[in-house]
Amino acid sequence: MTTPPAMDAQTAFTGTVVPEGDDRLDEARLTQWFEAHVAGFTGPLSVSKFKGGQSNPTYRIDAPSGPYVLRRKPFGKLLPSAHAVDREYKVQAALFETGFPVARQYGLCTDDAVIGSWFYVMGCVDGHTIWDGAMPDATPAERRAHYDAMVDTLAALHTIDVDAVGLSDFGKPGNYFGRQVDRWTKQYRLSETETMPEMERLIEFLPTTLPEQTRVSVVHGDYRIDNLIFARGEPKVLAVLDWELSTLGDPLADFTYFCTAWAQDNGGRSGVKDLDRKALGIPELEEVVERYCASTGRDGLTQIDWYLAYNFFRLASIIQGIKKRVIDGTASSAHAKAMSERVQPLAALALDHAIRAGA
Repeated sequence: MTTPPAMDAQTAFTGTVVPEGDDRLDEARLTQWFEAHVAGFTGPLSVSKFKGGQSNPTYRIDAPSGPYVLRRKPFGKLLPSAHAVDREYKVQAALFETGFPVARQYGLCTDDAVIGSWFYVMGCVDGHTIWDGAMPDATPAERRAHYDAMVDTLAALHTIDVDAVGLSDFGKPGNYFGRQVDRWTKQYRLSETETMPEMERLIEFLPTTLPEQTRVSVVHGDYRIDNLIFARGEPKVLAVLDWELSTLGDPLADFTYFCTAWAQDNGGRSGVKDLDRKALGIPELEEVVERYCASTGRDGLTQIDWYLAYNFFRLASIIQGIKKRVIDGTASSAHAKAMSERVQPLAALALDHAIRAGA
């Protein structure tokens, strides 16, 4: 699988750059919007762009009243239902009120006239992001505590009452995997650039072998180590980031997506398959499953290979969208081209697990 060299992701994706070309924002219009919609804002503001992120461009806004984060839709022609910044805003605003770790939401703008696309603004959480699942600078005890915190945070999300927090209309609750397989098949077809035999077999296998859904929760959709902000010096999740793919659905989709880290080599990213997990203090997959099930009242987890096949298929479909945008010239980061080369290896990995599941 094509990934940045070990340790490269931490330096490549951390920090900000000066926006250039199409990434520049109209600061005068943006200032007017902030003054009208962001409580407590005082200008002037300055804009920089975060290096990380392939999908919705993300900016740091600095002002005398404090730092903010702005996420916008990409410019250009977009796939249907993709880049849903309004959904990101809605789910985070609701979860913030429960005490779940997300950033404070300040406002959503659906007027393209301000900066050229929809966007929303949230608080800037003071912590740090870990891009490398090996956590090179940590002790074994620190690694274990951080992995436990990741599992516990996801379990907490999956036990939130969606009706009580006003998210009962955030998605269709039933037949989640059936709808998701259909969605990502359609998205893949819309962004398809070549015929991939592995994807064709998965498109044939997955919809005929769907697991039974027994629960409904908010599903984050991209829960992994580098979409979290941790407290400095302690294993505490301060904020879960990147809610673009969130919806209502089967919580096992989220949990087994997190589990894909144990089925992928590290390469300086979130995978832990080829690491000496015992020496590093990283829990085994069986321990992660046991901890999650204990926190959510489950007896255990079966069909793990089907879930892994589904998640790698879904990921391949998502990255195929990035690949199409690279070809079309609308990709949002310098690392999008390298990311786009992962589609075929992910499809092959998905098929490998599908074969183990009976394909």
